[in-house]
Amino acid sequence: MKPLKDKQEETQPEERRPRNTQRADIIPTAGFAMVVDGKLKANFADEEVAKAAGAELLVRFPILRVEVYNAETRVRTKVDAMR
Repeated sequence: MKPLKDKQEETQPEERRPRNTQRADIIPTAGFAMVVDGKLKANFADEEVAKAAGAELLVRFPILRVEVYNAETRVRTKVDAMR
């Protein structure tokens, strides 16, 4: 019978990287967010970058409803696909 190895030792790296995760269920208070089918997906500092990312997504998946959410004014703007 083989001895059991300590799983903690195997799975943890020597240095831990800080996690920069963003929760999708919290509405941002600054910047812009891409909303896909009513769900927050990504945050951006610039509105034009957010619109470009949304338009690129619509080119690949035209059935989606993509909007850009402005956190300061709390307004959603529909994104049209680039051609």
